[in-house]
Amino acid sequence: MAENERAGRTPQPGGLSVVSATTDGIRVLTLAGEIDHHTGDELRQALDVCDTVRPRIVVDMRQIAFMDSSGINLFITAHQAVTEPGGWLRPAGPTRAVRRTLQLVGVWRPVPEAVGDHLAYGSR
Repeated sequence: MAENERAGRTPQPGGLSVVSATTDGIRVLTLAGEIDHHTGDELRQALDVCDTVRPRIVVDMRQIAFMDSSGINLFITAHQAVTEPGGWLRPAGPTRAVRRTLQLVGVWRPVPEAVGDHLAYGSR
């Protein structure tokens, strides 16, 4: 069962939309738009796990058109913060170029099957 935590909005050109939902204790962030130094604050807040015991986060990146080094740094920082207490962070569905970048910096891991099924079928 999913719970919406934040209402999303359509991103302006060059903007970013972040929608957060929780499914079976897994935070699922659905992103749309661009991740750069102008749009990173909302994503940084959504990735914050300071009050979470064993954070588990999936970031649905199917609608990300662009990500610069600011986005890479956000994911590296979030990955470290999430894995330290025994949690995990899984980007899902990025473009080939974004996926390759995430692989090179060490934050790419496959999405658990149940969460992948939710992303594919949960909103129908």
